[in-house]
Amino acid sequence: MPTLFDPIDFRSLTLPHRLVVSPMCQYSCVDGLATDWHLVHLGSRAAGGAALVFTEAAAVTAEGRISPQDLGFWSDEQVAPLRRITDFLHSQGSAAGIQLAHAGRKASTPAPWFGEGTVTPPDGGWEPVAPTAEPFADGYPVPRALTVPEINGVVRAFEAAAGRAAEAGFDVVEIHAAHGYLLHEFLSPLVNTRTDEYGGSFDNRVRLTLDVADAVRRAWPDSLPVFVRISATDWAEYGWDLDQSVELARRLRAIGIDLIDCSSGGAVRSAKIAVAPGYQVPFAERIRREGGIATGAVGMITSAAQADEIIRTGQADVVLLARQMLRDPYFAAHAAQELGVAFPWPIQYARAAPPKSPARAAR
Repeated sequence: MPTLFDPIDFRSLTLPHRLVVSPMCQYSCVDGLATDWHLVHLGSRAAGGAALVFTEAAAVTAEGRISPQDLGFWSDEQVAPLRRITDFLHSQGSAAGIQLAHAGRKASTPAPWFGEGTVTPPDGGWEPVAPTAEPFADGYPVPRALTVPEINGVVRAFEAAAGRAAEAGFDVVEIHAAHGYLLHEFLSPLVNTRTDEYGGSFDNRVRLTLDVADAVRRAWPDSLPVFVRISATDWAEYGWDLDQSVELARRLRAIGIDLIDCSSGGAVRSAKIAVAPGYQVPFAERIRREGGIATGAVGMITSAAQADEIIRTGQADVVLLARQMLRDPYFAAHAAQELGVAFPWPIQYARAAPPKSPARAAR
């Protein structure tokens, strides 16, 4: 079996190892535009040696943002600030990934440090859209149910954003179909109670996610990979579950999706989640085995030994880190040192590197 620091190929893209920076919202944009904060935040993880650095969720429409401060990718104006970031990530030897998203009924809510609830139109908010007109929870905005033509518009918005991602120099596109946002809302029978061709049966509930995946795959260069993040379970009775996730993974593989990023939860407030170190890794393992597709493990993975074991035992193909990468932007370099692997440090920092560490040349 491979190890954490063995390379892995996704189409023409070769990652030098298996440690990936997971998408993490920063709530620091103006009109969806990336700022200097994003350059420094994402660039620091690349300088720290991450193989692939994902942006936060980038909304494919203005109404698809979680908050007014979210990253957007619905306009050509938003390409240039992101191109600046991808150029720097590449200069450090990291691949650049962007997560394309639509928040659905969880849109028009405040940044987390302002608490929960609704951002009203006078304060820069808007009316969210969703499968039905049911809000996520008390105090959240009441969405408007999407019409079928509007659903088709969502597919086109994802497709257009994928084209912008190519212009901006990204190497990987990830479709966000997890955490109770729009695509997950259509997948979950606890949320999607529509009675048309997008609701009811499994085939109908997965229709939008498959349509989006197909459109993105066709708009994105064939030589580069597309990932999909899913919530493998709703953690709630009668909800979306692992069996359905395995079947969805098989169908996504047939479309040409290259990896399933295996998270969980987010669809309903009442979910009871058994959180523990590595608690979502079994989802990645089963989807990898039964879905016949590469997977990424994410969730409370905090040590080099833990991440290495996930790869060595065939539970996943890559490990995505979120909070641990916030705590330690140089996690990849430190993990390599802990595991006894030679790992390049930026030449500017070589004087602080462990003995015999190679240096990455300045570019």
